[in-house]
Amino acid sequence: MKGMTPAQTIVFDVCKIKKGERVLIVANPEMNLIAQDIFEAAIHANAEPVLIYQRAKTSFDNAAPEVIAAIASNPDACISVSSIKLGKDEQAAAHPYVAEDGAQFDHVFDYLLAGKKSMRAVWMPGITQDMYERTVQIDYAQLAARCARIEKLYEGVASVHVTSPAGTDVVVPVKGRKAMSDNGDFSKPGLGGNMPAGEVFISPVVGSGPPVPSGAQTCKSLENGNDAELQNGTSGVIVFDGSMTFGDGDALLKTPITVKIENGFVTDVSGGEEAARLKKTITDAEVKALALEKEGKLPKGMGAAYKKNARNIGELGIGLNPAAAITGNMLEDEKAFRTCHFAIGENYDNDAPALIHLDGVVKNPTIVFTYEDGSECVVLDDGVLQE
Repeated sequence: MKGMTPAQTIVFDVCKIKKGERVLIVANPEMNLIAQDIFEAAIHANAEPVLIYQRAKTSFDNAAPEVIAAIASNPDACISVSSIKLGKDEQAAAHPYVAEDGAQFDHVFDYLLAGKKSMRAVWMPGITQDMYERTVQIDYAQLAARCARIEKLYEGVASVHVTSPAGTDVVVPVKGRKAMSDNGDFSKPGLGGNMPAGEVFISPVVGSGPPVPSGAQTCKSLENGNDAELQNGTSGVIVFDGSMTFGDGDALLKTPITVKIENGFVTDVSGGEEAARLKKTITDAEVKALALEKEGKLPKGMGAAYKKNARNIGELGIGLNPAAAITGNMLEDEKAFRTCHFAIGENYDNDAPALIHLDGVVKNPTIVFTYEDGSECVVLDDGVLQE
C-alpha cells in the first residue's frame, strides 16, 4: 500500500494485524525507535500490543524468563526486534515441547509458530534504522512470485551443486527435503520470517559425519556417485567471501573463510582472523553443549548431539530481496541478489539441534539443481537469477 511507513507495512501488509488481536513486541533498549514505531502502528490497527524489553542476547544467552512467559501466553502475533538474538529458552532446552506429530521444540517461540501453529511471527535480529527504511517497503507480490517459482523448481531435486568464483565447490543433497521461503506473507497462524524478507531456503540432508581419512569422499566423487552417497550429507568446499555470523554478531569478511565439509559436517576451517573467530564460535558451541547436559539443562544424551551438530551444514539459502545489499549485517546480507548463503549448525527441519546457526554469504554463485531423473536446471548463473 502506497504511503505507508515501514512499521505500517509490517503491521498492515505483512502480518495483516486485525482489530483486537494480541501483538507481543520483544525488543532491546537499543532497538527502541523501531519497536516503538511498530507498537504505534499496531495501535492504529486497533490491535492490543504489548512491548517488552530485555537486555541484548548473544547466540549463547538465554532470554529473560519474563520474555519467555510473555511468548508462552500465545499472542496472535509475536514480533522480535533484537540487536543480536531473541535468546534461548532454558526450560524448553531441558524439557522440549512436543507437537502432535511428535516433533520436539527447544523454544516456546518455535513451538507456537511451527509446532502448534497458533501464532504468526516476525523476527529481525540486528536490524538497523537504515536497513529498516530501505528494505521493508518492497513489492511483496513480486517477491512471492519469485519465491514460489524457486520452491516449485525444488520439487524432485536430489542434489544441488554450488560453485563460485572464490572457490566454492560443494554438492548439497536435498532429496526428500522441502524448500521454504521468507516471502513476506506472515498473515496466518504458523507463518513467520524475517524483516527484511526475501529468500528461499532448504535444510540439506543430515549426513553421517566425517569419515575416517581412508574413506573420505570428495565433492567430485559425490557428483559421480550413487544416490546413497549423495544422501550422506553435504560434501565439498565452501568459500565464504561476503559476510559471516559469529557468536557475538556479524561482520563483513576482509579475508575469505574456506570451510571443508565431509558427509554433512565441517572438518576444517581456514583463512585469516575471521576464520579463527568462526572456529572459536564452533568450538565454544561444542564445549557448551556438553556442559549444559552435565548441568541438566539439556536432556540426557543430547549434549553429544548438540556438539556434533555444531558442525552440521544446516541451510542453503538464495537471496531474493532487490533492495538488500551486503553490508556486514546478516539479516540483510542473506537476502541480497547475486548471493547464496550456507549455515553451520542447527537446521530448519528440526532434526539437527545445535546451539548455533551461523550464516555465511557466498557471492556470485552458480547453482545447479539435479533432479532424481538426472535432468538439471541452472537457477543462478554467476549470481544472476535465471527467470
